Amino acid sequence: MDNRIAKVAQAMMSLYAGDARRIHHFLKVHSYASLIATEEAIDDETRFILEAAALTHDIGIHAAEAKYGNCNGHNQEVEGPPIARQMLGGLGIFTPAQIDRICFLIGHHHTYNAVDGIDYQILLEADFLVNAYEDGMSKEEVDTFVAHVFKTESGKQAIGWLMGQ
Repeated sequence: MDNRIAKVAQAMMSLYAGDARRIHHFLKVHSYASLIATEEAIDDETRFILEAAALTHDIGIHAAEAKYGNCNGHNQEVEGPPIARQMLGGLGIFTPAQIDRICFLIGHHHTYNAVDGIDYQILLEADFLVNAYEDGMSKEEVDTFVAHVFKTESGKQAIGWLMGQ
């Protein structure tokens, strides 16, 4: 793991201390994102942004729960970017453009239309790979989502393995 990504992981674990379920979630999303990125041979800069976004994609959950009483996707997308911007800026390892892109991805990780890059695509797929299992989705729900959202061959292969197909 890139030392910079390890710093992001540690910052997120510190932020979510005591919330093991959510820590496990973002670490699993990161793992799938990293695997798909390797298989899809994305460039190093895009991979760095993707991996940071995979670790921070749910950074707005606690704020959404406190503010709205729930952590639905839209509320996470609204609350996450400002928190991420502050945390990522404080790490001193990101350029302003990198922080902007990561915050964009956090602010759209539950928005499945108008995907504008491979980092965005892989983040959606990696998050779904984890959510499908954690949420106990039916085969029909998974098949529908995959048919409409998944684009990478690596993501399709991974969901097939998870579903035993």
